[in-house]
Amino acid sequence: MLGDRRTDKDKQLDDVRVGYEDTALTTDQGVPVDDTDNSLRPGERGPTLMEDFHFREKITHFDHERIPERVVHARGAGAHGYFEPYDDSLAPFTSAQFLTSPKVRTPVFVRFSTVAGSRGSADTVRDVRGFAVKFFTPQGNFDLVGNNMPVFFIQDGIKFPDFVHAVKPEPHNEVPQASSAHDTLWDFVQLQPESTHMIMWLMSDRALPRSYRMMQGFGVHTFRFVDAEGRGTFVKFHWKPKLGIHSLVWDETQKIAGKDPDFNRKDLWEAIESGNLPEWELGVQLVAQEDEHAFDFDLLDATKIIPEEVVPVRPVGRLVLDRNPDNFFAETEQVAFHIGNVVPGIDFTNDPLLQGRLFSYLDTQLIRLGGPNFTQIPINRPLAEVRNHHRDGYHQTAIPRGQVSYHPNSLGGGCPVPGSPGAYRHYQERVDGHKIRKRSESFSDHYSQATLFWNSMSAWERQHIVDAFRFELGKVVNVHIREGVVRNLANVDHELAVSVAAGIGVEPPPPAAPNHGRLSPALSQAHAPVQGVATRKIAILVADGADSAQVKAVRSALTGMGAICEVLGPRGGAVRDGEGDPLPVTHAMNTTASVLYDAVLVPGGQESARELSLDGLAVHYVAEAFKHGKAIGALGSGSRLLEIARLGPGRHPGVVTDDGDDVDGFVKAFAAAVAAHRHPERAIHSVPA
Repeated sequence: MLGDRRTDKDKQLDDVRVGYEDTALTTDQGVPVDDTDNSLRPGERGPTLMEDFHFREKITHFDHERIPERVVHARGAGAHGYFEPYDDSLAPFTSAQFLTSPKVRTPVFVRFSTVAGSRGSADTVRDVRGFAVKFFTPQGNFDLVGNNMPVFFIQDGIKFPDFVHAVKPEPHNEVPQASSAHDTLWDFVQLQPESTHMIMWLMSDRALPRSYRMMQGFGVHTFRFVDAEGRGTFVKFHWKPKLGIHSLVWDETQKIAGKDPDFNRKDLWEAIESGNLPEWELGVQLVAQEDEHAFDFDLLDATKIIPEEVVPVRPVGRLVLDRNPDNFFAETEQVAFHIGNVVPGIDFTNDPLLQGRLFSYLDTQLIRLGGPNFTQIPINRPLAEVRNHHRDGYHQTAIPRGQVSYHPNSLGGGCPVPGSPGAYRHYQERVDGHKIRKRSESFSDHYSQATLFWNSMSAWERQHIVDAFRFELGKVVNVHIREGVVRNLANVDHELAVSVAAGIGVEPPPPAAPNHGRLSPALSQAHAPVQGVATRKIAILVADGADSAQVKAVRSALTGMGAICEVLGPRGGAVRDGEGDPLPVTHAMNTTASVLYDAVLVPGGQESARELSLDGLAVHYVAEAFKHGKAIGALGSGSRLLEIARLGPGRHPGVVTDDGDDVDGFVKAFAAAVAAHRHPERAIHSVPA
């Protein structure tokens, strides 16, 4: 564990944290208990008595331990941390103090999640990821409830039940779990063209993050900043990870779901525990009120982005996660986010999806957390003082004093008084018109930004998108649904539609709208700057006879760069090195898997290389890592394992070998290969694993 990094929020929680070291067992009323292993009964074989209050309290609490899980975002992981702005550059745009007070640290709690699956599903499914941040500011709590993709499937909140019902397991058989590869989702998609842009993101590698620490976050909607004078500015929020933006590949995700379904959850926890604190930069895109209609799309359309080449992202501050929860249920499970939790200086727009969420989130918390007092649960309790006339209700833990619970009043001196300095004031906007159910014509372009996304992808990213469509639609039973999706894709790019059709057994569609040819390089992960090897996990394969000097040298050098090196052997405990001395092993190879590592390294030692070459699992580690485009390194006779794995003749991108004479040079080249994350240019030619 790291040293004490407690914030004011942490200290506030101290009053409700419970520890049981060196204490006596009691009932919930504080009555000491003499026996909790046997129910009260008349005689050793008699029936349990109703008067056994301890038994009834214990079993009743057990019966009610589970609260309803979230309908969406049920599976999540969370952590505490802080946010601090770089400077006061946003002061001309917003009166939100936590964004304009340099070096003032605002406590936060962040929850990451998948969307479609239940709490028991796996971390690595193809899905959107939630990225929700609760800021405990002196002006009240602000919740930035976003995703790792900047757009969404629908334009109006009234369609949300339809979309979620379609993507959830089909109601007649509750299949499939945490997957979008089924008929009802794709039936919705083929009939709802507005979902096309988001589907392109979902079929891309953005839906398969390597780590929560390596994915972007977006506020999705266009919000509004409001300054001290009441002037407004449109704003979109962006989170950019310090470690870069990296993904898994589809074959990996499926195997990790079986090998380690808690892969992303454990990764976040272990990084914080080891002091490798996750960090993101907050950026904003600002648009003046008078420029609201200056784009070829509607700012209020949640299925659209503002390309960064049109409005650059302005860096404004950093988010750091530095402490894991003390209890998953009390914090990560009970934390209640609500898009309507805003502070002075931040307001809403008329985005119809945002407007729908303003009702839905609060309504969800009421049923999940048992009533209107969920804000008194410690993880949700604001640091700002709460003063109002709310009373009673389920789970009321406060003890309001006094005679008054209404406004206006004279018996309480009129308090609490509304309209005090610093009170929240909504942005003043003229609203008029007929009461109608109709969407603006400016929301009708459903394909041009999907085409922009496709055009912006590298060759290997495009191939992954095609493969994803083929996998998902290949599981769709009804042919007319597959045909409908392909017809929609023809409006994105005809070549894309033809490629998908060829893999799912339907006729290619005729050309539709021509590709406009525009692109946005910021949308491609291939164009993201390459980062270092910090927190990357590297498997070092050894057997009896391994060159321990090489193992120690490369491990020391890579660890010094921030990598996490684990020595894997045919068995746990230790192997013998070339001198017959014990060489400690972190794990036996059969207790882990290559998909759980970012790279594989094989040191020298002729006896070790011979034993590993005869071990099918060791061969599989190398072959599978090669297939997934990962860095592979071999020193001296360790190269024999690469030959046995049939990596093919000649040199391959990301495969680093050396005769063992220049370990320093090898480490430098290998670290560069690991930092690149993937070498996808070779993946399409890789051998079976």
